[in-house]
Amino acid sequence: MVARHDLTTDPELRDELLTVRRGTAFFARKVTELSDADFDEPSLLPGWSRRHLLAHVGYNARALTRLVQWANTGVETPMYDSPAARDAEIDFGATLPVRALRHLNDHAAISLDVEWRDSPDAAWEATVRTAQGREVPARETVWMRTREVWLHAIDLANGARFSDVPEPVLARLLRDITGTWRARGTDVGLVVAVDGWDDRLGDIESEDPAIVSGELPDLVRWASGRGDTGVTASTGEITPAPRWL
Repeated sequence: MVARHDLTTDPELRDELLTVRRGTAFFARKVTELSDADFDEPSLLPGWSRRHLLAHVGYNARALTRLVQWANTGVETPMYDSPAARDAEIDFGATLPVRALRHLNDHAAISLDVEWRDSPDAAWEATVRTAQGREVPARETVWMRTREVWLHAIDLANGARFSDVPEPVLARLLRDITGTWRARGTDVGLVVAVDGWDDRLGDIESEDPAIVSGELPDLVRWASGRGDTGVTASTGEITPAPRWL
């Protein structure tokens, strides 16, 4: 039998694919650790049970698969028909039997990986559109999925920690989040200082900013809206981070 390998020859993209596959395996391992009864318990996301979270992650893989297929065929296939359709899909998925939810996640992740594997270099640069309306090259789907699997493994609330996430993923996440704040103008007077980093993020031109400091995993937890353990603020009061997503 002939072994199947990624068609892309881009070394940076190959590294990104390795990272997302490690994240997918990590997420799958945390799901495997859950009993069927555990699926009914709350996730770390307000208002969502683990059922909702599993439905979201599974359907997200299908949605990203549609973007990769768009890049490969040139036929526009949006992630979702509408925000309402996305929400309804998640609500429906949360009602599925646990066995079906497990299958959804496993099968959807495999299907997405096959689409990535079989995408030639030209397809990776094709423009697709995210659910938020951003036009991005198809290679962005790898990072979009990377964020999903690593963060939501933590949101399962069964032992995964931010310190389990690879440092390059954490660093890119923090830059993504603070970049979103900057684009929206919601970081006025706020600076993020990572222990051990020379550069700072946020409103670095502010004359008297509130500086939030800490180790990288703790700052990503705070910046992504998942708690402020381990971070300090120059003002003495740690306020919730600006909205990211």
